[in-house]
Amino acid sequence: MKAVSARGLVQRFGATVALGPLDLELDGGERLAVLGGNGAGKTTLLRLLATAARPAAGRLELWGLDAVRHRERLRTRIGYLGHQLGLYPALSAAENLQFFATLYGLGRTEAAEALELAGLAAVATRRAGELSRGQLQRLGLARAVVHRPELLVLDEPDASLDAEGRALLARIAEGRTLVLATHDLVLARRICGRALLLRGGRAAGDPWRFRILEAEG
Repeated sequence: MKAVSARGLVQRFGATVALGPLDLELDGGERLAVLGGNGAGKTTLLRLLATAARPAAGRLELWGLDAVRHRERLRTRIGYLGHQLGLYPALSAAENLQFFATLYGLGRTEAAEALELAGLAAVATRRAGELSRGQLQRLGLARAVVHRPELLVLDEPDASLDAEGRALLARIAEGRTLVLATHDLVLARRICGRALLLRGGRAAGDPWRFRILEAEG
């Protein structure tokens, strides 16, 4: 069973086709980098995969379940980080993670593990609104994995991260299916096994392995 299976996936905004039609399959544990310029459709695709939006046409299945009909059921298995981090500035780093852990029926143990994974234990009691941009990005990543999701969908998560923070991306991806949108080809090659290039909302060919990309320059 595929972790992700999309057939004829389309998204429209009014009369404009923002994505598709797109076919895509990912095995469990596979890591895919989604590449392309601004407006290529990367964010649109990731929002669909994270069930944060519904497709206008086509079919999307996650682990064999229809992503529209079983949206609520699937969300507990997905970790998503978009351009908005979804954090509460007045809460501390630890309180933010405890809050989100509670939403998933989890406790302080899972929140503490995510905080440690993100390397934020030293600032656990500081309010999110007082953290640096890089620390906030790490906290957003911790929020995305606090419930130990099987599928991790990250939209340009390397923004504001230093070298140590980028190493965190590889750690949190371990053992998970990953879809990563980025402009950084070096980072994508380091973390992902395949890449999908979008242009104008359409796939520029099938996903390829990075060794092919490197051979072509």
